[in-house]
Amino acid sequence: MTTPHGSEDDYWRRPPDGEPAPPATPPTAAPPASGYAGPPPTTAPPPGWRPPLHLLPPPPRRLPGQDADALDAAEQRAQRVTQVVGAVAGVVLLVVICLLCSRVLS
Repeated sequence: MTTPHGSEDDYWRRPPDGEPAPPATPPTAAPPASGYAGPPPTTAPPPGWRPPLHLLPPPPRRLPGQDADALDAAEQRAQRVTQVVGAVAGVVLLVVICLLCSRVLS
């Protein structure tokens, strides 16, 4: 709230000593009715609206069997491939380091 003769903060300052306090604002009246009657009334659902209830679900299906020997053989082949790739990478890295060192020393 601004006043024509003071700053915006004058409204919030206490009155100086000796001056009476400004009159209290009258209580506001109740707001007029807006015409809203509330939510509409609910209606009951028709009978039998729920889906059928199955008390006992069907038993779970059986998983296919696993061939443990084939799984172990595949895992060993994969491990062997990983080791060979690592060994080849190590040899290539060693050759590159040896070439770099030979150029630095010569």
